[in-house]
Amino acid sequence: MDGRAVVEALVATINAGDVPGMDAVFHEDAVMEWPQSGERIVGGDNRRAVYSRFPRLPHIEVRSITGDGDHWVMQGALDYGDGVPVLGVFVFELADGRIAKETGYWPGPFEAPEWRAPWVERMD
Repeated sequence: MDGRAVVEALVATINAGDVPGMDAVFHEDAVMEWPQSGERIVGGDNRRAVYSRFPRLPHIEVRSITGDGDHWVMQGALDYGDGVPVLGVFVFELADGRIAKETGYWPGPFEAPEWRAPWVERMD
């Protein structure tokens, strides 16, 4: 499986709520880092424990997947069921066709300061 297919398979398992299915795309000793909350999840047992305890796994709408070889980036909109869209960027490092490291950034939305309005265009 190439890198794009690995990332697409991960998204499919999350969207299906299939925590055990993630084992097919992650190495057992994979590391997941979430810098904004200061968390590092090491290994399959910890990954499965965290994901199985989510109140609700998000639905991910992929906006783009780019990369080459063992380095891939996915941009997506995450919906946790509360009506607040969360945009995220996920950086994947693969080894032997599976995820060895994932670094995820997904800040909550915030209002842009009014002082910038004359120089920017609003996006949805």
